[in-house]
Amino acid sequence: MDEENKLSRKTVLKAALAAGVAAPVALIGGPALARTSAAGGAAPELTPACHDDDDPTIAQTEGPYFKPNSPERTSLVTPGTPGTRLTVTGYVFGRACLPIGRALLDFWQADVNGAYDNTGYTFRGHQYTNAQGAFTLSTIVPGLYPGRTRHIHVKVQAPGRPVLTTQLYFPGEPRNNTDTIFDARLLMTVRDNGSAKEAAFDFVLDVPQTPTSTRPTSTSTSTPPGGTSWAVGTAYAAGTRVTYGGRGYVCLQPHTAQPGWEPPAVPALWRAE
Repeated sequence: MDEENKLSRKTVLKAALAAGVAAPVALIGGPALARTSAAGGAAPELTPACHDDDDPTIAQTEGPYFKPNSPERTSLVTPGTPGTRLTVTGYVFGRACLPIGRALLDFWQADVNGAYDNTGYTFRGHQYTNAQGAFTLSTIVPGLYPGRTRHIHVKVQAPGRPVLTTQLYFPGEPRNNTDTIFDARLLMTVRDNGSAKEAAFDFVLDVPQTPTSTRPTSTSTSTPPGGTSWAVGTAYAAGTRVTYGGRGYVCLQPHTAQPGWEPPAVPALWRAE
């Protein structure tokens, strides 16, 4: 099968789900462009990739401010809550990149001043994915906590399965380069929507699934698009095209390349062409 022309199962699923139609059965078994996650235990193992050039998403520490028993809600803000409004959307998938309904997501974060509510449940809440594996969180862009870059904490759990604990990050943050916990594989895709922001991130949990069909094949022998070779230390603008490992990629977010941020490893920064 031509690696450059594999069809993204998750992309097709998301488009179909967003449109309110059923995804074509023939596409359910194909590869998915998805970030994968670790789950379970003090030293969780990485889950298998979904075979579309994405490395598994790593688990991260929960930090000192997690509180159990958060209220069930999809919005952490009220009309008077200060801060830049942020909507985070995404999907939860299993190992075959099929959506997981009723997956638990428990979010917590700092307020606009970088402070956590340790006596109550401000900016804390849990919710469940719908039947299509989708979730939506209404919150604000968190403030800066001393020593850290901006981030949102989350625990994700499929019904009856181990818990994934991780953190989500914002592209273009100066402190991303100095935060020792930050990992570019956990970057959300973020865009402006007027005075608010919209972000997206997808989770893949270590949940066994059986694909319902074989993935489609392609006989194309097209050559990857041209571009300069990716290099550490280079400042890339959105839309820049590079080659890496014989493949072409286009930059999605402005950044300066660092070791470990090679295009196949960071889908939030690079898209294969």
